[in-house]
Order: sequence, then C-alpha cells, then structure tokens
Amino acid sequence: MSVCVYYGEALARYGFGQGHPFGPDRLEAFWRQLVQQELNHSVITCTPVMCSDDDLLLFHTPDYIAQVKQQSESGEGYLDSGDTPAFKGVYEAASFVVGSVLDALEKILHGGCTRAFVPIAGLHHAYRHRAKGFCVFNDIGVGIEWLRRRHNIHRIAYVDIDAHHGDGVFYSFESDPDLIFADFHEDGHYLYPGTGAVTETGKGAAVGTKLNIPMPPRADDRLFFEIWPQIEIFIRNAEPEIILLQAGADSIAGDPITHMAYSPDVHAHATRQLCLLANEFCQGRLLATGGGGYHRGNLARAWTAVVKSLIEAEAP
Repeated sequence: MSVCVYYGEALARYGFGQGHPFGPDRLEAFWRQLVQQELNHSVITCTPVMCSDDDLLLFHTPDYIAQVKQQSESGEGYLDSGDTPAFKGVYEAASFVVGSVLDALEKILHGGCTRAFVPIAGLHHAYRHRAKGFCVFNDIGVGIEWLRRRHNIHRIAYVDIDAHHGDGVFYSFESDPDLIFADFHEDGHYLYPGTGAVTETGKGAAVGTKLNIPMPPRADDRLFFEIWPQIEIFIRNAEPEIILLQAGADSIAGDPITHMAYSPDVHAHATRQLCLLANEFCQGRLLATGGGGYHRGNLARAWTAVVKSLIEAEAP
C-alpha cells in the first residue's frame, strides 16, 4: 500500500460547531463513505500530528500566531473580520491540520508512502498575517515553505479545484516563479473571495507561472473536462518536483454556499491525471487535501473518489 490517509479525533476538532457549514462532523462523513466502499483496507491510516510554532513561523507572522493562541484560550471573538470565529482550542485544532500535512509530506519524501490525503486540510484562504474564510492557518503555505527551507524542494505545483479561489496561497506566492499555481474556481463576480481573475498570472519574474480559471455558475463536468487539458500542459511544462492538490468538494452540485455543478467524476479525474504527471516528473509524489465542501454527502463522495484514484494510480 502506498497511500496514506489521515483520520482521527484531533483532526475532526477543526470545525466551528455543529450546524456550521464547516462543522466537526465533516471528517466522519468522509470516513463512513470510505469504509462503506472498503477502501480503508487499501490505505495506510495515519494518526493526526500537531505541528510546532517553528513550523507555523515558516509562513505565518509571530504576531498572528500569538493572536490565535490568545483567542484560543478565551474562545471569544473572530479571528478575521467576521467569517472565522474563534473557539477554545482553535490553536491546537489548526496546528493538527498543519502538522498532519507536514507529516504526510515527510512520509512522501522519505518512503512512508508515495501519495497521501489529508481530508481536513487545504485551508487556502488564510494569509500570512490573518485568518480568512474559515481558514486559521494555511497548511498549504506552511507546507510549501517547509519543503523549500527544510528539504530544498523548490519547484512545486499547486492545483486547486475548490469552488473558491485559493487567494491565501495565490497572493502569498504571487511573485514566486517556482510556485506553479493552477486554480479552477467559481468566477469571483459571483462567489467569495471575489479574486482569481484570468488576468492574474503572477507578478515580476513569476508572470506566466500562475493560471486562474474562473468558471461560470452552474459549470458542469462537460465544461471542466473541456478545459482540464490546459492544466496538464501547464504542469508538464513546469516540470515540478512535487504536486499538491486542493480537492475542495464545494464545487459539487448541491453545495449550500456555492453555485457549481460538478460531479465527483471531476475529482476522480483530476486526481488520476495529476498522479500520472507526478509519476512522470515527481517520482510519484503527490499530496491531496480536502479543502471546502459543505454538503456532507457531496464531500464524502468527492473525497472518496480522490482516495480511490490515489489507490488505483500506478506507482512510478
């Protein structure tokens, strides 16, 4: 078995209360579906891991980390302008998300597995200095900096199929030519955070290393599959050392807070094709994260499709 999947109560803690779109029940909804399809027998189940402050400081500012710690103790207020409520233990919960991503990357680099999936991760809206859009710490941003500073891996491809634009990742690395960024998302004219125009292709030396693809409301599988080959060409031309996939399930038809109309076939296809590219350029190394998704049945089916594709992908 060459696929790691992270599951455990510590990871489920990252949620903003029962009844909230990003509630703590999301992990269990996914796991039940995985077990129902008996795919849990074909993966290595890994326990969540907590990161350190030194890890967080690779991406986030000291003042912001201190703010999260303070509000984690009180459980009061918002960590941003009104989208991301604090709760008691939010610092620890968010640190388990980041730590699990770093642990997955460690295993991918050093033989614990070839590919991995962390369902409660892909918190792509958080900026270096603040929370945003239900995202406290940006595990993707920390992971990119961790790969570079601790493992000398610089050429990284990030692909995002969440309905929302991955603005926290994009703007943090907008001028970085070695972060290859490709993002399908609902057009910002219709959906939060309102960014990710097709004209946003990077700045300075990074112009042309960023690909934003705004999709119209009700965009379906047909349109996705029509455009998807652009991503493969883009990634192939970049020749990355590792691929990161943010597989947000809020792009599936019926999500309560978005307007997209994909089926889980999109998530299966994207994962499968990125595995082939990873085999070609990255020794098979691919990390997938769950991202958004607020209809429990949708995220269960989409994320299970991701895991199934990771399992079925042939090792390099």
